[in-house]
Amino acid sequence: MAHIHEKIDFTVAIFVVRDRKILLIHHRKLNKWLPLGGHVELDEDPEIAALREAREESGLEVELIGERPPTTEPGTRALIAPRFLDIHRINETHEHIGMIYWARPKNGSLALAEAEHHDIRWCSDADLDTLQPPMSNAVKWYCRKALEEVGA
Repeated sequence: MAHIHEKIDFTVAIFVVRDRKILLIHHRKLNKWLPLGGHVELDEDPEIAALREAREESGLEVELIGERPPTTEPGTRALIAPRFLDIHRINETHEHIGMIYWARPKNGSLALAEAEHHDIRWCSDADLDTLQPPMSNAVKWYCRKALEEVGA
């Protein structure tokens, strides 16, 4: 998807955990191991974007993990809060504010989005240190934190 703003965009990252393993993709364009995720589009809230990206990139319907406050009423819909937020530079003039979610698979069949990814796989904690190309320390930290909190 095209950037919504020239300087900053909102994105979602979805760390899906099942059986003490985390779902990762080898991103074709970036040549990096990453969680599922992408841009929040203009007609979406972050929660809908996370569910859409997970489905598009993996074929799985997921359940986001987090607290939804009991504040939904006419004109207001409470959202599941992301577990973490970050801001990361994409190039000299553009940044992404990342909303980082934990999730569990609900249903669907795992499928590679060939146009976007070289590979998709479930990885154990030990696998994180052997992926090629090597995973960034930040993504590895989030993977281990999700495995710790969701995989138990």
